[in-house]
Amino acid sequence: MSARDARTGPARDRASAKGRRSGAPTRTGNARSDRERAGNARPSARRAGSARSGATPPGDGLVIGPVPPLARVTGALLVLAGLAGAAGLLPTYLVVGGEAISQATGIGGVLVGLLVPVAHVAVGGVLLRGAVPKFGLAYAGVAAALAGGQLLIEIYRGSSSTARPGVEVLAGNLVLTSGIETGPGWVLAAVALALTVVAGVVAALAWGRTVMEDGGALDSARSVLAGAAVLLGVTAVLSLSLPAADVPDRIVTDPATGLQTVVTQEGPQALLERPGFALLGGLLLAGAVVLCSVVAPSLRPRLAVVGGLLAIAVTVLAAGLTGLRDAASPDLEWTLPGAGLVLAGVGYVALTITAWRLRRG
Repeated sequence: MSARDARTGPARDRASAKGRRSGAPTRTGNARSDRERAGNARPSARRAGSARSGATPPGDGLVIGPVPPLARVTGALLVLAGLAGAAGLLPTYLVVGGEAISQATGIGGVLVGLLVPVAHVAVGGVLLRGAVPKFGLAYAGVAAALAGGQLLIEIYRGSSSTARPGVEVLAGNLVLTSGIETGPGWVLAAVALALTVVAGVVAALAWGRTVMEDGGALDSARSVLAGAAVLLGVTAVLSLSLPAADVPDRIVTDPATGLQTVVTQEGPQALLERPGFALLGGLLLAGAVVLCSVVAPSLRPRLAVVGGLLAIAVTVLAAGLTGLRDAASPDLEWTLPGAGLVLAGVGYVALTITAWRLRRG
């Protein structure tokens, strides 16, 4: 019995050793297959990660959260303001001295008059779709700040300008504001400005509830943009304070002596020379241009800067082109402030494009 156990004992040990040797490759093979499966899984994870990172432009990293309903309401108000402004171009704007005047006459006048309404409709449509909401909100806020002063000036033209009659330029016509009657064009223009102001108020309420951020690609250029915008704002204010189109001086020749004398004719009133609502509106407009030029480049994200600068650009450029259109009248000539206003508007357009192009770090 002990001999059999002695014989079977080593045999059993050898069998166990063979089993261990044969089992080792099996475990090694299982570990190798696990590593291969893990290696196959890692590239797919890297591919998924690269696909997610490619969804946003490099250097922009734009993140947009849920769009609040107030942002879409702002877009709807901007669209309505643009449609009202465009509809008010062709009907009778004012009746001065029995003569009906429209805001836009001819193709050039219509194109100039459509600049701001088309911008309102385009940006409002973007807000209605819920795309890049802070772009539209910044546009609405800046446009409302500028429209507040314009609304007061519009009220003065239609109601208070007869209190102190003076020479004015309305749609390229040199008129004396001794008697004025408002028309549907004036009503639509005032409604468009009022809707723009309301849109700005709603945009201010929606701003803090809107989540939209980027990677800060514009941060290094904000100080340069702000300095250039303030310089353009001061230029625009100085140009706005004087008429963009004025009456030229008349040269009178004495038939007896042949001596020529320059006679100064009374021209349109400067913006800050008018009383009442016009003076208040002019001061508000001038202050809003400078203030918005400071605030717009500091907005976040980058597309909010683009929206704020775009609102200033279309407003200033439209005012400058309106003066250029008025100067086409045979009774008027283009002035240096009018040229400065156009240059300021073009400068704001260049700043807007620059902020748009600096979307990559």
